[in-house]
Amino acid sequence: MTTATNARVLEHPTRDQIRLEEVLHALADSVRLRIVRDMARESTELSCSYFDLPVTKSTTTHHFRVLRESGVIQQMYRGTAKLNCLRRSDLDALFPGLLDSVLAAADAQDGREGETG
Repeated sequence: MTTATNARVLEHPTRDQIRLEEVLHALADSVRLRIVRDMARESTELSCSYFDLPVTKSTTTHHFRVLRESGVIQQMYRGTAKLNCLRRSDLDALFPGLLDSVLAAADAQDGREGETG
């Protein structure tokens, strides 16, 4: 992993350090998947406050950390805001079609739940 030199620099794995099992673990949680789906839909950098999640602030911080440390997202500070974006190009290069398949499956699942609810 890269080394953080101060509190304003966040550690991220390099592309070569991203592991499939860590990505799958990150995407297996419903809250983290919701975050990733929002990021994919918006296709831009989003602040942490953009997300309206059904968990506490400390739990939200944990979910973002798991996503960042697995290589699914990139986080950076701009002023006082922490911005987040998908590492789509890295994920697509390493695991072609994985992210699109997971997002499509999540959409299909929502459709099935909508039919039964």
